[in-house]
Amino acid sequence: MAAAVGVTLAFVIAEALAGWFGHSLALLSDAGHNLADAAALGFSWYALVVARRKSHHGMTFGYHRVGVFAALINAVSLVVIAVVIGWEALSRIRQPEPASGSLMIGVALVAIVVNLVIGSWLHRGAQHDMNVRSAYLHMIGDAVSALGVVLAGVLVLWTGTLWADPIVSILIAGLILASSYGVLRASATVLLEGTPVGLDMPDVIATIKGVTGVIDVHDLHVWMVGPGVVACSCHIVVAEQSVREGQQVL
Repeated sequence: MAAAVGVTLAFVIAEALAGWFGHSLALLSDAGHNLADAAALGFSWYALVVARRKSHHGMTFGYHRVGVFAALINAVSLVVIAVVIGWEALSRIRQPEPASGSLMIGVALVAIVVNLVIGSWLHRGAQHDMNVRSAYLHMIGDAVSALGVVLAGVLVLWTGTLWADPIVSILIAGLILASSYGVLRASATVLLEGTPVGLDMPDVIATIKGVTGVIDVHDLHVWMVGPGVVACSCHIVVAEQSVREGQQVL
């Protein structure tokens, strides 16, 4: 994760400079997207470190939700960047500026390689951690948006079409919004202590009632403390039984 942050920041600087001198809003937009992803990787890295701290009397559940807060902040920042990119793209459509197609293609191809490499680094951890998964999805989204810049560069280079650059920028902004929605929803669900995605509550109730000695269950609550940490509390009504039988029910 630390290496991913360093590589991403270095590429953001190079891409932003290329976009500025090449007059390409698509490159600047992608650089802004990558900058947000560098921040996302940084937050994720910090969250992974903090989440390892042991629980204590002041934090009995530990620091599992640090990663959730990081994901929420990353998602909100992506929405802001998408709005800024969209606004600037509309201005460019009204007043087009010539862009360097060859520079757009070259830098975007490098961006695809960088994002796919970082994505491969994060792939394994993304399967079990919401925090890492959000960073992984950002990298894959960056690779797709960079591919859009390549296509815009081809159009600019071969046809001289000025609107290709801002149109691709709008598409990138839309991609950023689409990718941030899932992270916003998932992090908000955790912070609002919603039921974990994929959990069938009626099935949980039926399973508890199916335990020998259980008559009924009520006040059932299931929520996610943090990535991979699910908590449950409930009251159960049991038949008259011995202490040993009660332990079997538990």
